[in-house]
Amino acid sequence: MQDAFWVFGYGSLMWRPGFSYEEAQPATLRGFSRSFCIYSHYYRGTPKKPGLVLGLDPHEDAECRGVAFRIADEDKEAVIAYLTERELCGYAYRAETLPLSLDCSTEVQAYTFVADQSHALYAGDLGLDKAASLIMEAEGNTGLNRDYLINSVRQLEAHGYQDQQLHELLKKVEYLTGIIEAGAGI
Repeated sequence: MQDAFWVFGYGSLMWRPGFSYEEAQPATLRGFSRSFCIYSHYYRGTPKKPGLVLGLDPHEDAECRGVAFRIADEDKEAVIAYLTERELCGYAYRAETLPLSLDCSTEVQAYTFVADQSHALYAGDLGLDKAASLIMEAEGNTGLNRDYLINSVRQLEAHGYQDQQLHELLKKVEYLTGIIEAGAGI
């Protein structure tokens, strides 16, 4: 199992991997935190109304919960090609292989995507209000940016994970959604 090819999903890969896998395991990546730190000009926004998507930033004492997918040997190259097109084309990510702890107490090496802080689409920490405003206004080729946030939080909850930062952002977006539905708009 340790020699197998694993992919770590911490955002949309958790609920829409888009590739075949042999098993999925709850997992923890240490030394990184998940945040809405990458501008989206395609999937969840446009250049005129950018959205935000999740990325991993290094933080010494942080840990990020997600899902590890074990890929069949014969599918490895096809999965890497798919993920390269999906995640590296126009986004501020770097592919890396990092140590990952599966909940079954096994350590594996997993292929994942970390934020490239030198990339023009790297947003960094925009703060709660600015991030919520961008997410509320953005829509891209795969839908509303707020749906991406909602799906990510719900998937984390389905696995029993709590991500306080994402929950606070979701509460702010739900509040803004209520203003729109009450006719006040934004």
